[in-house]
Amino acid sequence: MMLWCYFMVVFTNPGAVPENWRHAAEGDGMYANNSSTISNNVATDCVNPPSTSEEQGHAPRYCSRCQNGKPPRCHHCSICDRCVLKMDHHCVWVVNCVGARNYKYFLLFLVYTFLETVLDTLVLLPSFIIFFHDGSRRPSSAGDIAILFLAFVLNLAFALSLLCFICMHTSLAASNTTSIEVYERKKTCSWEYDLGWRKNLEQVFGTNKLLWFLPMYCTEDLQNIPTIQGLEFPTRSDAVL
Repeated sequence: MMLWCYFMVVFTNPGAVPENWRHAAEGDGMYANNSSTISNNVATDCVNPPSTSEEQGHAPRYCSRCQNGKPPRCHHCSICDRCVLKMDHHCVWVVNCVGARNYKYFLLFLVYTFLETVLDTLVLLPSFIIFFHDGSRRPSSAGDIAILFLAFVLNLAFALSLLCFICMHTSLAASNTTSIEVYERKKTCSWEYDLGWRKNLEQVFGTNKLLWFLPMYCTEDLQNIPTIQGLEFPTRSDAVL
């Protein structure tokens, strides 16, 4: 399961902006009629980081590097040199960005890696206890002693660090917030994308609870949950900006 989730998060496109994408409101004449006007009047986080999208009034944004429009919650990754839909962060461990379309796989990869390191720690624990309490049963080779000690300490350290990371991302997923949006959310009275923890988790894991712990989505979720595609996001009508 750990390897399955790892390869899914590595090889799944986190979400690319369609070529010549434009905000739907532009077609209604609510904003500028061409991309040059947008790029001149709307600040982008490619050059000057904007305030929150709420403070921008949901005006269409434009990325001067990609020469393309930017959907809501989309950010430009300087490492991948592209805009990523609902970007959370660029992960060096998976050599890929974590975004709308592979965020679930990333969370599951954390969970199964944590379980694997915990299992390793528990398996090594009896030998580690013997190492300190029963000298007659210690490995005779210095290399075996070093391997045992390092394996136990490293697995324990990884398990604790992964647990903290899982808690952080579980909290973010339950509040429908990305790592990038944490600072933006602090500047609002209520986060407009927070629809309640149940609906927030369904936007990440899907509505089919049987598939929550598998790195896949059912066909109905792919068709009916726009947030998985990363271009549209339902918002709260009572949000206070």
